[in-house]
Parts: sequence; C-alpha cells; structure tokens
Amino acid sequence: MKAVQISKAAGNFEVVERPIPQPGRGQVRVKVEACGICHSDALVKEGHWPGLQYPRVPGHEIAGRIDGLGPDVTLWKPGQRVGVGWHGGHCFICDACRSGDFILCQNEKITALSFDGGYQEYMVVPAEAVAAMPDDLPADEAAPLLCAGITVYNALRNSGARSGDLVAVQGIGGLGHLGIQYARQMGFRTVAIGRGTDKQPLAKKLGAHEYIDASTGAPAEALQKLGGARVILATAPDSKAMSALIDGLAGHGKLMVVGAGFEPLTLTPTQLIMRKRSIEGWASGTAKDSEDTLRFSSLTGVRPMIERYPLEKAGEAYEQMISGRARFRVVLTMGS
Repeated sequence: MKAVQISKAAGNFEVVERPIPQPGRGQVRVKVEACGICHSDALVKEGHWPGLQYPRVPGHEIAGRIDGLGPDVTLWKPGQRVGVGWHGGHCFICDACRSGDFILCQNEKITALSFDGGYQEYMVVPAEAVAAMPDDLPADEAAPLLCAGITVYNALRNSGARSGDLVAVQGIGGLGHLGIQYARQMGFRTVAIGRGTDKQPLAKKLGAHEYIDASTGAPAEALQKLGGARVILATAPDSKAMSALIDGLAGHGKLMVVGAGFEPLTLTPTQLIMRKRSIEGWASGTAKDSEDTLRFSSLTGVRPMIERYPLEKAGEAYEQMISGRARFRVVLTMGS
C-alpha cells in the first residue's frame, strides 16, 4: 500500500510503499478513503510530542470502511462505513475509564501519536476508537468532522447553553466556520466574531444572526449591547483575543476554549467573581461523541468547507493548511 510518513522530527513528507498491516486482537483495519489535515499534525511533523517514535504516519481525521477484523472484535463488520478521530483508544481500567470519562484515560491512545494515522491507504486501530458513519456523508466531508467538528460540537452541547441563549463564536476559520453552523442548528442566537467587514457575508451565510468586527472596537462591549453571551466559543488560538472577550459574558457566562494557543490568558479574578463567570477547556471526544457529531451533521446539513488533495501531495496540502491559506479544512483523498 501507499503511505506518507515522517522519518524524523522536522523531517519531510515521504511517499513510501508499505505492507498492508494486519489487525491484532481487539483491532480493526480501516481502508482509508479520506483523511483531513489538522494543525495538530504539526506534533508529528515537527516532533513536538514527547517520546514520539519515528517513522510515523500522521493524520487523525479519518473516514473509510472496515476492511478487516482482529480476534475478539464483534461490534464492527467488513464494509461498514466508519471514522476515526483524535481519541485512539483507552485502557478501561484507570479511574477515569471506570468513571466512564474515557477522554481523560490515564493511558489514552492518540491516533497518529500512539500508532500510525490516516495518511495511508490502510490503517489498524483499536476497535473502541472507531465511530459509525452515516451513509449520506461523503468521506471527504466527513473526515474534518472527526476532529474539528467533534471539538466544537461537543464543546457547545456540553456548555450549558440552552436554545435561545446568545452564543458567540470567536474566529471564522477551520474550527469557527463549523462552530457557527452548529450553534445555529442547536437553536442558539448565534454571534460570529471576526476581524474585518469582508468576513461578515460568510458569517451570515454560515448561520450567524449577528456579526461583530473585532477590528473596529471592543468585541466585549458589542456583546454586552446584545445582552451578554451565555457562552463564547473561542476557536482562534489567540490568547490576547480570548482574554478581551471575558467582559462580554453575561452573568453565569462561560468562555469555552477550544483553540489551542500557548500564551497565557490575561484576566483578573474580579472579572470572574463579580458576574459568576467561568472558563473551561474542551478537547475532542470519544468515538461515541464522533458518532453523535456525524449523525447531527447528517441531520442538519452542517458541512466543512474543504480543499482536496491526493495522498501523494500531502506535503503541499500540509503547507496549505499550516500557512493559513486554506479555506477552511484540507483533506487528502485516496485513489479509487
């Protein structure tokens, strides 16, 4: 089979031939039809993940079909349409797993970090990391929903907001353009926050009721004029921009952080205390959460905006993503 690997930290993408892998006990083999390229793939490309073993095949936004079953796998059947996301499996025995909180498993496997990911024609994955996929979702459109989609969908549905509440989405990029769609379809009064008037038509097309141009004034003040946000979904990894939104929260409002930045947030305890505000981080979800995301997307018509590249051009596709030029997700597609 054909695969694209990284042989060392900060190495180049290499198109190689590999034997088709065989699933072991509790594993399935997936024939990959499409794999999204995520900013987190830089962890493999640049070697930022501690202890990562090379060579490694990146990719954790995978859509395909079950192609083979290892011993003791009873849930899945050959030919079944499935997806695989960031969460690559769990141990079932740690305290988090025994509480049913598998995403916090102390021995969590992560797709493309714990084992080879989806930049290849076939992959082997733990059976518990696989999500069933509706038949009406094309593989190339489903793939980004297995990381970008599940992250914003899962954060919003666990945010505590109710239908009719004002929910703001900061950023109209790879995460944000999906967050706006999900927020609208969940029945929230949806406000998009971007920079520049040129983004307003797209925000409205995606479903935003209101658009706030952060380049013309304080977005927190604009949110307060609308009554204050019950939830702000922070998708752009800009800690300064996130910090500037705290005062836009209503009483009991929550800043949900899904954009992974590395700079500290800046706020005062008073900003939280006086209005009983809170900040919560959210990361992805389990295979069952992926199934819920895919099913909701199928029912409501939420879809990512994608650019397609063949597997052989993974390096070019990655550069399109990492440069910020992509609108808005980049997807590798396999041959027929």
